[in-house]
Parts: sequence; C-alpha cells; structure tokens
Amino acid sequence: MTISERHKYILDKVSKYGIAYVNELSEELNVSSVTIRKDLKFLEEKKLLFKTHGSASSIDPYINDRSVVLKEGMQVEQKASIARKAVDLVAVDDTIIIASGTTVLQLAKSLGSIDRLTVITSSTNITVALTKFSNIEIVQLGGIVRRSSTSVIGHYAEQMLSNFACSKLFLGVDGIDIDFGLTTTNMQEAHLNQIMMTAAQKTIVLADSTKFGRKGFGKICDIDMVDIIITDSNVNRGLVEKIEERGVKVLIV
Repeated sequence: MTISERHKYILDKVSKYGIAYVNELSEELNVSSVTIRKDLKFLEEKKLLFKTHGSASSIDPYINDRSVVLKEGMQVEQKASIARKAVDLVAVDDTIIIASGTTVLQLAKSLGSIDRLTVITSSTNITVALTKFSNIEIVQLGGIVRRSSTSVIGHYAEQMLSNFACSKLFLGVDGIDIDFGLTTTNMQEAHLNQIMMTAAQKTIVLADSTKFGRKGFGKICDIDMVDIIITDSNVNRGLVEKIEERGVKVLIV
C-alpha cells in the first residue's frame, strides 16, 4: 500500500466512525505505530483530521465553556426533537432529576402533559420554565450559581440530592467520547452530575450530534454507566455502533 493509499484508508475510517485508533490502524495496515503517528501528524497539518493521544478524530475534540444564551441558539430543531422523544420516557407520578443544559431545558418546557410529576433540578432556567405547569412539583437545588449555565453547583446541592431517590435522571453533556466518557466544561458541575446519577435508577442523556467525539474539562462518567442516549439523525452511525457495543441504548430522532 502506498502512502497516499494509507492516508485515504485512515481518512475513510475517521469519516465512517468519527475516530480511528493508532493501534487498530497499525494492525490493519501492517505498519508500525510510529508510521501511523507520522501519517496522522501529516494529515493534521493538512487540516484533514485532528490528532489526539492514541487516535485521530474528524472534529476538534476539545471544547470550551460557552454561555447558555449562545448555546440556546444552536441546533434548535434537533434539541426540540430530542426533547419530544424524551417526554415519552416520563410517566405519571414520576420523580425525576433534570440537570442543566439547553437540550434538557427543552424537555422541561415539554412536560406540561405529565400529571403528578416531581422534578428536581439544578438549573434556575428549568425551574422558571416549569413554574407555569400546575401539575409539576419543583425542587430547586441550592448552591453557587454558575453564570454561564445559570445552574447551581457545590456542596449544598450535593447534600440535598443525598436525601432523594428518583426514577430517572435526564442529563445534558458537553461531550461524548468513546474512551474518555461523558464530560462537561466545569469540574464542579461534573461532580454534581455524578451525585445525580447515584440518586437516580436510570440515566438518560440528551445530546445533539455535535456533542459526539468531543471532550469537556470535567469527566462525569464512563460511557457504559448511562442507560440511554437520545440524539438526532446527523450523528455518526459508526460511532453509534461502537456506543451500543458498550451496552448503551441509542435512540435517534
């Protein structure tokens, strides 16, 4: 195989799965890992992929914190579709946790038809959205307010959660990476999300397709620790296959 053929093979694999690993490419192409790393460096310099530790991806995997106002205007239709699907998983008399994020905010705005529902949330935006529904009892967690996400973090929120047992957690994330797991851009928010997971029987992640293959600063959990991921039809299907191999159910809308 020529160098150009090898490069095409690498790019095709990255395109199909969203990510390609150095050790797998080395075996499949019957060349050393040193050669593969040189290939990835060359392709990155040509701006054809992004090189990471031990792998390459089709998009820049690292993300920075952005304000909730900015994120509300992104992937609007996809988030609305994901939220509508998530409503189907909420039952009458449910007690659920809704974390922070613009996709789970869309879920909150769609819960008016569910009777006798109790919602625990860290997000002040979600609390405001739910106040117009007389059928929903709201428990607002307390703590330090993050301005960028308009949600609370810290010891007081975590302590409150230790007193609750809920059926489901609806979790928004900033990144979903096969190896690194689920992440957010804030370390304290990631820790609060971990506590939420322990308070819920089932964790359901709501994430549009742009979150896949990305990494935030704070790790929430490994990918196989969640039960369901709901995303939109623009998601990389090869990546979905790899996630489902980990035992996670992926619902595509």
